Amino acid sequence: MVDFDNLDRPYFIGEIGINHNGDLNLAKKLMDAVSACNWDCAKFQKRNPEICVPEHQKSMPKETPWGSMSYLEYKEKIEFGKGEYNALSYYANQKPIDWTASVWDIDSLEFIMQYDVPFIKIPSALITNIDLLAEAGKTNKPIIISTGMSTLQEVDVAVNTLIKSGTKPIIMHTNSSYPAPKEELNLAIIPMFKKRYDCVIGYSGHEEDLEPTVIAAVLGAKVIERHITLSHDMWGTDQKASLEVVAMDMLYKRIKDIDLIIGSNKKIVTEREMKVRRKLRGE
Repeated sequence: MVDFDNLDRPYFIGEIGINHNGDLNLAKKLMDAVSACNWDCAKFQKRNPEICVPEHQKSMPKETPWGSMSYLEYKEKIEFGKGEYNALSYYANQKPIDWTASVWDIDSLEFIMQYDVPFIKIPSALITNIDLLAEAGKTNKPIIISTGMSTLQEVDVAVNTLIKSGTKPIIMHTNSSYPAPKEELNLAIIPMFKKRYDCVIGYSGHEEDLEPTVIAAVLGAKVIERHITLSHDMWGTDQKASLEVVAMDMLYKRIKDIDLIIGSNKKIVTEREMKVRRKLRGE
């Protein structure tokens, strides 16, 4: 498990989500990108489509690269099962990266708990699902929750539910628009969350560029999550709001030393300064 309370630099999560389009080889290439860019974790999404897809959406037509099908059929087609997750788990274990998944229902939580994942993620869409939160809190795994689309009162309830279940969550500030406009990111929430909940706070960014995520880290986000893709031109709803590999590398290099640079709030004279002091002040 990850010790989120004692990180020596921000923890980077590459949200593969469903950007693999149901292709195991593509999923592995995205895991390769996570490893090559020195990110810490490749994250997927696990759901039972029969439960998660609203009834009114199940029979809606969906145009896909595999032809026209119902929305439910599409969701089932791109969903990885036991064989794929066994392969992903093995593949991650050959690399210096973690892997895990966001869980969208209790079936999926039980499924992912078959694996030795370092934490469980509850997506923004599900943080009002009290039953799912309560079950997740019983797993003895760190629980990360995203807070997009949610009121402060809804976040309060989610946090309190998890605390009552025995775990203090890692709370991710996020805006659930894809892509999220800069004027709606409201990054000042990050220090407010830290004060209000006394938890590790992170940032899950859906903006098109890098600067807001860097600012989030400066404001105190200790867990950084971004959707990742091999190309914005690939088919899929999340590809445009994802980072390509070059941008992943750039973001890591811009953030990795932020805690070192910020330092402490104690005014000290460093050893190097002392040499200059003796030279310029004659002391």
